[in-house]
Formats: sequence, structure tokens, C-alpha cells
Amino acid sequence: MTTSLQNKTPPQFGHAMLEYFAFDPKYTNLNHGSYGSLPRPVNEACRAMDAQAEANPDRWIRVTYLPLLTSVRNRIAALIGAKTEECVLVPNTSHGISTVLRNIDWRAGDIIVTLSTTYHSVGRTARYIADTPPHPTVAELPLAFPTTPAAVVAQFRAHLQHLPRTPGQQVVAIIDSIISLPTILLPWREMVQVCKEEGVLSVIDAAHSIGQEPGLDLHEADPDFWVSNCHKWLYAKRSCAVLYVPLRNQHLIKSTFPTSPAYLSPSERKGSNFLEQFDWTATIDFVPFLSVASALDFRHWLGGEEKINAYCRKIAAQGSKRLAQILGTSSMTLDPTGEMTLNMVNVYLPLPPTLQPRAAVVEKMRQKMLIGANIFTMVFFLEETGWWTRCSAQVFTEVEDFEKLGQVLLKVCAEVVHELDAENESLKSKL
Repeated sequence: MTTSLQNKTPPQFGHAMLEYFAFDPKYTNLNHGSYGSLPRPVNEACRAMDAQAEANPDRWIRVTYLPLLTSVRNRIAALIGAKTEECVLVPNTSHGISTVLRNIDWRAGDIIVTLSTTYHSVGRTARYIADTPPHPTVAELPLAFPTTPAAVVAQFRAHLQHLPRTPGQQVVAIIDSIISLPTILLPWREMVQVCKEEGVLSVIDAAHSIGQEPGLDLHEADPDFWVSNCHKWLYAKRSCAVLYVPLRNQHLIKSTFPTSPAYLSPSERKGSNFLEQFDWTATIDFVPFLSVASALDFRHWLGGEEKINAYCRKIAAQGSKRLAQILGTSSMTLDPTGEMTLNMVNVYLPLPPTLQPRAAVVEKMRQKMLIGANIFTMVFFLEETGWWTRCSAQVFTEVEDFEKLGQVLLKVCAEVVHELDAENESLKSKL
């Protein structure tokens, strides 16, 4: 526990918690899901480690950091239901998934299964691999919304069963645990079981899971690979993620990315040296990895995982309902039963679905919210439904923040429609 928390009792969740975060007082943070929010006590611990590292870089890197890293791996493993030797730290989820995909020995005819909601950099990684010899193919499954967990599982199973399969062919499925946009909790555990039944390797993009998704037990879920950011919902310093590779699959990860000095050629290898490779890949700032310990201490001080997430879910539900009322869009939802919604919510925007160009809509909304109103939420378009915004609830959030956002969005949406209509009319007059 950091010095600043000793003998202190945590305040009630809500705006009283802002004391423990370093936000500009004029900024309202409803986009925690993108980059996380670093608590002051965790940052205090990071500064102390920075000072220790700079006081004696040789001792820090050659002696000090590795035992601390091992301790962090122990604590993360306990949190996600895994063995310590199955967990390593990487900079972020995209990095971890890229490490996995680039270690697979691809052959012509192999298939990479993605979803239409796959995170953009992960989808582009799959495309890059497909563009590179021996040219495996990408088979994207389009997800339609609104939906239910049962519908997603059935659609996923049918998609795998209808792939053009040949003997010896590899199929690797990249599955979101919690989709980024729209923010929906997928039934990824059930999808992992479908992969097992169909002989498909499962790679779980769990960027938003650790610190937000309840009941993580990777030994029970048993994915082939799983990666989650610790700097989003777990309160670690950016950037840090945990890569879980069960013992049975560690031989598949032949090299870190970048390649570690501990890498062994096949002729040198007598077994997997998975952990040794990830202990050191190059000179980096190890403080974000080590900050996980202080983040977990802070979460324990707040009352633990159940208390934190119960509050966030309550505020997310109440706040999204109030926001939709203000925007006049309360009848629109992507998750009719509510079972696919956690600490992030999707709220329909009062923007015409036909409003074009879409890139201009997003950019105008971004500028007006961030620069004009010092508030921000993600804005995105879904085919067959229209324009939405994604909002995050945290321990420092109150329904009042959603109400403030609602007033901002009413004004901003009206301005964007007016400006784009005027620009489109001006363009037509010049043709």
C-alpha cells in the first residue's frame, strides 16, 4: 500500500473519488475505456520506482526489476484464474495478439476468422498476414445488432462449420471478449468451446476484460490464447497488458516480439523457454508492468473487484438511461436484455443515419466535444441502425456526468447536422 493511503478510509464512490485521480477539474471523463485512468496513489508508486531506476540503472535492470515482475505475474495469475508460468507482460493487447499471430506457422489454405467488430489494428494485423506469403485467407463474420448471446454463438458456430475446410488446414479465430465498438460483452467462453468442437484455435482479444469482467477463470474457460490490457480497467500505468498462454501452447510461441536474447533456434531447443524470453526483450520502461502491484493494492483499498464493478454497472445503467432520455432516443438499444452490458454503454444519437460523410461527422464531433466542451465519448456508426456513442462509468462517475454529456451532445449534434448540410449544399451548387 502506498504511503498516501495508510490509515485512510476510501470515500464514497462518485465525485468524491476525483481526489484520487489527476484530471483537469474542467474535464469530465466518460471515456475511461479508451486509455484508462491512473489513480494518484498508483502514480505515486510509479514515481518512486522511476527514482529508484534512475538512481542506479544497472542495479534496477540487472537485479531489481525481475523479482518484482515475477511478483506481479503471481498476482495477475491469481486474479484471472491461471498459473503464474502461463502469464507474461506485454505493452498492450494489440502487441500480444500480434505476437501470437506472427508465431503461427501459416500455410497456404489456412484461415483467420475475424468478426466485423474486431478491433481495427487487430483486424489489420490479420489482413497483413493474409497479404504475406503463404497467404492464409481472412474469413470475416458479420455481426448484426441488436443481438443476444445465444444468437452470437449460433451465428459463430454456423460460420465455422461453413468454412471451406481441408485436411491439415489450420483455422484461427480472433474473438473479442468485450467488443470495443459497439461495447458488447460477447459470450466468448461459449465461443471458445465451439472452437474446441470445430478444431479451431481461439485467440481472445480481452482488451477490456481484466478489471471489468467478473468471474475470470481462464483454466475453466480454457482459451488457446488470451490478452487483456491492465492499463484500462485495472488502473495500471499505460501501457501494460497480460498475455496468457496455457502450458500446452507455449511451444507455439517461438519468439517474442521483438525477439528476445533468450530466443533459441529449433536445433538448440530442448523445451519451451517461454518465460525467459518474455522476462527481457529489450531495454524498456518496466514501471508500467510493475505498477500492476500498486493498482491491485488500490483496488483492494477501494473494497475489491465486486464492489468496484457493482458501482460502475449501476451508474452505467442509470446514466445511459438518463442520457437517452435527454437525447430523445430512449427506445433504441443494442442489448435488449441487458446481459451483454457491463461498465460501458451504447446510447443512440439524434443524428440522421444518412448523414455524410461519416469521417467528417466523427471528426467534427470529436473536435466540438474535446476542444469546445472538455468532455468526450466515442462516436461511431453501425449499419442498419445509425449513429451511437459509447460511454464508460467509473468509480468517479455520477449520473450528473451523463446529464452534462446529454446537454453537450444535443448542442453538438445539431451543429454538426447544420454544418454538414450547409457544406453538402455548397458542394452541390459548385457541380
